[in-house]
Amino acid sequence: MSKAFTREDAGTPEEEDDDVALPALPAGAKNYITPAGWQRMQDELKQLRRVERPKVVEVVSWAAGNGDRSENGDYLYGKKRLREIDRRIRFLGKRLEIAEVVDPDKQTRHDRVFFGATVTYVATSTDKEHTVTIVGADEADTERNRISWLSPVARALLKAEVGDEVAVQTPGGRETLEVLRIRYDKID
Repeated sequence: MSKAFTREDAGTPEEEDDDVALPALPAGAKNYITPAGWQRMQDELKQLRRVERPKVVEVVSWAAGNGDRSENGDYLYGKKRLREIDRRIRFLGKRLEIAEVVDPDKQTRHDRVFFGATVTYVATSTDKEHTVTIVGADEADTERNRISWLSPVARALLKAEVGDEVAVQTPGGRETLEVLRIRYDKID
């Protein structure tokens, strides 16, 4: 087959694997997300489609007109960046398509842990307090103490009340968590 008929961007498995960055969702599970998380994903998708992708396409087009593409850094980097942008656009599109927005502000039962709750608990083995906010899989951020509702800790805490002790399996063994406080703050 002539080289003219081969895809020049065909290649490595990581380039073709669109689901690399997808946090796993159990089969049949809903993709819950807060309104703020949904808006962040929408904003990122718009930014990629309207600003970043057109800029990169312009650079690639200019670089392609400069002749030999095999040694053209602007062209090669631009094509790689374009694949990354397109992969992220597909990812965001798929996740937003299956997202179910749940607004914690509309939660009427503040005495139990549900999606969007900020929970303070103590691990009984260490007597150390932790405060976490239960958010969607696409919003989890350990630096901000936001955990996915699919995580083992969140799954153990769901539907618990203040004073309840729940068990969670950790890499270090079974851990007991005691719920100290539950609140529903605005999530930004």
